[in-house]
Amino acid sequence: MEIAAAVASGAVAQNARTYHRVTDLRARGEPFTWVLGGALCLGIVMIVGFLLLVLWNGFLTFVPRPVAVVTTTAGKVSAGEVARTDTFRPAPDALAKLAPDAQEKIKKAEGFAGRTLYRIGNFDLYSEDFRWIDDNEIKSTEYPKNIVYVERQEWGPFIGTVKAITLDGKPAEGTDFSAPAVASAYSEALARGKRVREIERDEIGNVNHEVERARLAVRKAELKSGRDSQAYKDAAAHFEQLSVDSRGEYERLTAEVQRLRSINDKFTVTFAEIGGREKTVPMVNIVRAYMPNDLSFAQKVGVYFSRWGEFLISEPREANTEGGVFPAIFGTLAMTLLMVIAVAPFGVMTALYLREYAKQGRLVAFVRISVNNLAGVPSIVYGVFGLGFFAYVIGGSIDQLFYPERLPNPTFGTGGLLWASLTLALLTVPVVIVATEEALAAVPRSMREGSLACGASKWQTIRNIVMPRALPGVMTGIILAMARGAGEVAPLMLVGVVKLAPELPIDGHFPYVHLERSFMHLGFHIFDVGFQSRNSEAGKPMVFVTTVLLITLVAVMNAAAIIIRNRLKRRFVGSQF
Repeated sequence: MEIAAAVASGAVAQNARTYHRVTDLRARGEPFTWVLGGALCLGIVMIVGFLLLVLWNGFLTFVPRPVAVVTTTAGKVSAGEVARTDTFRPAPDALAKLAPDAQEKIKKAEGFAGRTLYRIGNFDLYSEDFRWIDDNEIKSTEYPKNIVYVERQEWGPFIGTVKAITLDGKPAEGTDFSAPAVASAYSEALARGKRVREIERDEIGNVNHEVERARLAVRKAELKSGRDSQAYKDAAAHFEQLSVDSRGEYERLTAEVQRLRSINDKFTVTFAEIGGREKTVPMVNIVRAYMPNDLSFAQKVGVYFSRWGEFLISEPREANTEGGVFPAIFGTLAMTLLMVIAVAPFGVMTALYLREYAKQGRLVAFVRISVNNLAGVPSIVYGVFGLGFFAYVIGGSIDQLFYPERLPNPTFGTGGLLWASLTLALLTVPVVIVATEEALAAVPRSMREGSLACGASKWQTIRNIVMPRALPGVMTGIILAMARGAGEVAPLMLVGVVKLAPELPIDGHFPYVHLERSFMHLGFHIFDVGFQSRNSEAGKPMVFVTTVLLITLVAVMNAAAIIIRNRLKRRFVGSQF
């Protein structure tokens, strides 16, 4: 008996050990937990790393940097900001021309040498913005305090020294750009330049608008009543009289512009680049001028925030590589808000019908599958559809019905803010439908039954019981739609976004809000500056800082929606039975 018990216990232990050995590791679960956790950490690190890269480069874009004067062994002198450094492998013939110590240094670095990219500016003189200088060719590097960095309205920055200042056609004493007399003259020149832009854009624009409206009234009377009608004759007479009156006003405004410009031509600054060539710049064309190698910390902070202010509230210049992006900010906000206004009611109504009213069956299942598949359609396809259906079909019909006098020039029959918003609404409506359906399904059935049992109708139950408790989920869908729509670029390139549109879709002319106009968008601005500018190096800082702005804008809009969603959650947190 004891032997049998020992044998039996040994067999059980052996079986237990055998069972432990053959247990599949995948059945225990711990390895998969570590894999999933590692994947999550990797994703977080990638996202955080990307954001840090963008934020670092974006916020450092407007920091004033010192200007180095570099003298090469060949005697060539260059002045510029350090843009970046790089390593390269010199060609054998170039390596043979170097000094023996430089050759030995390159051999120790396994055949690689260093070089630095300097932003030398002065494009109108050099025909280049940047210049590579090999480290082995540098004889000396200096940072003279009299070097001036000038930001201009045209031709980009100028780097050099101040040779002379002319005030009202007379040479000024000294070359200090910050002297009180020079600073006062500079402020007055900027005021005159602002007045010129107001006259050209607003006052002359108003005159042209009135004349154009009278001309269109003549064309409209001709189409409606014919050339022999009294309405046509009255409209033509009014147009002729208005043309005569406006011609005098136009000449007066033009003369005022010429007078202001002639005054500004007498206030100039003559700069000299590091090689001695001179360039005379009117004060009105100078955006900012400072000595980068002689700035205190407070002055650097002032230049930094001055650049940020210009970036946020002014218009772009120099092919969008400099200046501001205010039209793009306005266009992005307006398009996103219009998209939300369009997508929210249609998405919610569709989800309500599918979840609460439609009889569940094959047809409803097919509709749900189709909605889910729409979320995977490439965005450029939506752009083609928006251009063909919204712009050409609906917009063309609107032009035929309401704006026949403007044809063949389209009004709504081309890309614009309205059609871009509706196109992105179609792009994001599947997200809202799916999120709303999930939110409706999460409302307990007992709440619906309790409401119906109390005598409420189905619509009263949905309006007063179901929808208030589903609103947090609906807001989640709208947040996702906003995030996707604000960053889309491909469809916008077909339905309204343009490279430069300084005129906002809001002005003082009826109907005051012009949704048919083209607009600028931060996403397209990034694409344009990064891939379509004449110099990608000059546009790279603007790419980073505009990306920071777009991320911030989307984050602010999402944060506002999240705050509303959380308040709705707290409101109904205990309202279930």
